[in-house]
Amino acid sequence: MKRLIALLALLGALTSCAAPPAQAGPEENTEVPMTDLAPADRPANGALKEQAVFSQAAPRQLCYTVALETLEDSAQAADGTVLARRSYALPVMTVELADGTALTEAAAPAEEAALTAAETFNSQFRDWAAADGFDEVTAWAEEDRAGRAETGAAWTPYVLELESEVCRTGDLISVQAVYYGSSGGAHPNTVLMAWNFDLSTGRFLTPEQLAADGQAFSEAVAQELLRQSRETAAAYDMAPEDFFWTNYQEILAGWSSYAVSFDGEGMTVGFSPYELAAYAAGPQIYHLPYEQLAGYFSTHGLALLGLAATEK
Repeated sequence: MKRLIALLALLGALTSCAAPPAQAGPEENTEVPMTDLAPADRPANGALKEQAVFSQAAPRQLCYTVALETLEDSAQAADGTVLARRSYALPVMTVELADGTALTEAAAPAEEAALTAAETFNSQFRDWAAADGFDEVTAWAEEDRAGRAETGAAWTPYVLELESEVCRTGDLISVQAVYYGSSGGAHPNTVLMAWNFDLSTGRFLTPEQLAADGQAFSEAVAQELLRQSRETAAAYDMAPEDFFWTNYQEILAGWSSYAVSFDGEGMTVGFSPYELAAYAAGPQIYHLPYEQLAGYFSTHGLALLGLAATEK
């Protein structure tokens, strides 16, 4: 079986100069906080599909660049037939000095912290791609192809794709992604994903970590999702228990474990097909503007999101 791997860099880049993250103390949990990127020209909704720059004061100014790089990989049968292919747009962070020189070796603790933050960010996506089971998918594709050849049924190569978008709000880097997998089933699988990174600490974080009271914040968001979901069901003239799974309230209560991302307007909570309702209902996506949420954020949360404390 032949495999071809190509890394196509710089689909887009997001650059920003910022102070390095503070060196982390003892871990309270295994979550990694959100990152801070602040482009010079910020789009209205904060979305960064190509390039952005982040900045903070620092003893020695460092610039963080986040580029969407495409990992393309295909696997072939002995006769040259493509069995499976994948194409992932993966965010990659690099650190540069103010003069544009890439920082590869730290000469001071601040630079070491910056490189560590970049590695923490990059390893999340690198490890995700490495654990996608592409070899196993390829084996399934070869078996499926052989079986269909015996019956005369049509067969097409398996496809795995990841589309990503990077948004920055204050000191937070938020990555939204849609994973698509077509592997011979009745319909492709679509999975919504999201990651949030705090550049000031060099860690990923959960949404509750933005709040002064995580439980109160979680419950308030769950109530708003419940209200919006009932409106969705009513639009189809259906009861929520009929439109969604019967335990939809329990699923909504665990909203922070699903695809949560942030942009310049507010927070988005996304549920993939099958997670909250049947496949035919499609993904369920909820938007909550900051006006609804600002009163729950801590001082640090407000700073990460680029919100003024007076908005509380």
